[in-house]
Amino acid sequence: MRVIANRTLRAFWERHPQARGPLEAWYQEVAQGNWADPSEIKTQFRSASVLKDNRVVFNIAGNRYRVVVKINYPYRIVYVRFVGTHKEYDYIDVNTV
Repeated sequence: MRVIANRTLRAFWERHPQARGPLEAWYQEVAQGNWADPSEIKTQFRSASVLKDNRVVFNIAGNRYRVVVKINYPYRIVYVRFVGTHKEYDYIDVNTV
C-alpha cells in the first residue's frame, strides 16, 4: 500500500516523541500490505475499526494513539486523515476528517 501523508505522522511524533516507534512500525506494516477490501485489514489488524466510506481507525501503542485513514482499494492508497491521542480522537468526527 502507498501511504500518503507520512509528514502528518512525523509532525505528530515530533510533538509526542514516544509515539515515533509505534507509528513507524505501523507505517512499515501498512506499506507492506496489499489490501483489496476491509476484511483483509481486519485479518492483519484485529483491533482496527472499519467505518463507512472506506475509512479505518487503527489503535496504536495499546490504544494510546489513533490513526484514521481513508483507503482507495483499487489504487492501493492509504490517506492518513488524522493522527492523535485517544483523548484528541474523542473530539473529532471520523466521518469528516
